[in-house]
Amino acid sequence: MANKSLQLLGFVLSLLGVVGLLAGTIMPQWQMSAYVGDNIITAVAMYQGLWMSCAYQSTGQMQCKVYDSMLQLNSALQATRALMVVSLLLSFAGLGVATMGMKCTNCGSADKTKRSRISITGGIIILVGALCAIIACSWISQQVIRDFYSPLTPVNTKYEFGAAIFVAWAGAFLDVIGGGLLAASCSRTKSNPQYPTKMRPPSSTKEYV
Repeated sequence: MANKSLQLLGFVLSLLGVVGLLAGTIMPQWQMSAYVGDNIITAVAMYQGLWMSCAYQSTGQMQCKVYDSMLQLNSALQATRALMVVSLLLSFAGLGVATMGMKCTNCGSADKTKRSRISITGGIIILVGALCAIIACSWISQQVIRDFYSPLTPVNTKYEFGAAIFVAWAGAFLDVIGGGLLAASCSRTKSNPQYPTKMRPPSSTKEYV
């Protein structure tokens, strides 16, 4: 019963983590304009995401434009896009594999040992996907920090962390917890001891032909 509860909790946390990763990947607020320097213009806020850049005006209107060319993006942004897509694919695949091995489902093999191994495999796949997302968020965060403190970066083009990075980080850590629970929820069923068949006691009387 405890293993079943751990599996269900791990699956729910992993599902929430995948939702966070998907939301973070789609959101355009990976980088937001930093208000530094003497001449601060707060009428327009600039955002940069993995797929588009947006301008948010003080009137509440937001205008977004999809990147025209992928090759003109910097290496950190390209790597982040690739890692987040790989993370989503692995996380979805891990959820599908874990579903076939959970005790509360009827799909997959009926053998408890095989189902436990399938659940462990799904948890490991989710953990690998979460690791890809953590690397992606850390990579682009390092790029933002380096550009922010670089003296060669103009003041009006400095960016800081946006909300999407924190959403993706939260989704990745939920996947780490959920995948870890799925990987650790292996069933510990006691194997039935194989007793030898009872030997017929030797007959006290001898048969003579």
